[in-house]
Amino acid sequence: MPYLPEALVSGEQPLAAGETARTIELGERTVSYVLRRARRRTIGLTIDHRGLRVGAPPRATLREVESLIRQHGEWVGRKLDEWRARRQPEPLRIVDGVQLPMLGRPLTIRLALGGNRCVWNLQTSGQTLTLCLRSPAEASRLLEKALRERARNLFIERLADHAPRLGVDPPPLSLSAARTRWGSCSRRSGIRLNWRLIHFPLPVIDYVVVHELAHLHEMNHSPRFWAIVSGACPNHQALRVELQGLGKTLPSLV
Repeated sequence: MPYLPEALVSGEQPLAAGETARTIELGERTVSYVLRRARRRTIGLTIDHRGLRVGAPPRATLREVESLIRQHGEWVGRKLDEWRARRQPEPLRIVDGVQLPMLGRPLTIRLALGGNRCVWNLQTSGQTLTLCLRSPAEASRLLEKALRERARNLFIERLADHAPRLGVDPPPLSLSAARTRWGSCSRRSGIRLNWRLIHFPLPVIDYVVVHELAHLHEMNHSPRFWAIVSGACPNHQALRVELQGLGKTLPSLV
C-alpha cells in the first residue's frame, strides 16, 4: 500500500476506539507508535509531539503496516528527533541542595569552595555529591564529569558481569552523549553506552548492557537476537518500556 503524507497535528489525546499502542524496532532504537484503524484507502504516517501515529484501513495487515514504517525508518527517526529537540526539558540549575536521579534514586548536589574536585557520599539513607568549586560557573562541567566517571566505572563492571553469561569477552567501552540512542555495538570497536543511563535504575542499565552484548552474536534484531536477550534478561520487554518512559525525564544540566 502506498505511503500517504499527512499534516502534522497538535493536541494531546488519549487512545480512542480503534487505536492500539505498539512498538517497532528501527535499527538500534525502539519506536512506540499508535495504530489507528479507520475507513481509508492507504496507510499514512503522522509524527507530532505525541510521537508516531499510523492510520491504516481495516484490511491492512500488521506486516504491511510495519513494512511501510521500516521503509521510511530514516524519516521517522529524523522527525522524532526533531520533535524531541523542540520539547527539551527546562535546564536544571545547579544550586546547593538541588536533586537529580542517579541509579533511580535522588542524588543531592552540594556546593562548596575548593579546587574543582568532587566528594561522593553514597549512603543507603541518601546519596550526596559535593562539588568543591573555584567558581560557580564550573558547577555544570564538574557535575557532568563526575557523573560520566561514575557511569564509566559502573558500565565496565556490568559488562564484565554480563559478558560471560552471554558467552563473549568484555568488549572495549566508550561513552556517548546522544539524546535518543542508549547504546551501539561494533565487533571492531566495541560497545558505546550513553553516560546518561547513570540516571536510571540498575535493572534498566543492565537491559541496555545485555542488549548491546547480544549484538556481538547477532548484529540485527531477529528472533534469534531477542532469544539471546531474553535468556540473560527475561523481563527485557518491561524494562524496554520503562527505558522509553525514563528517557523523557532526563535532566538537562546548566
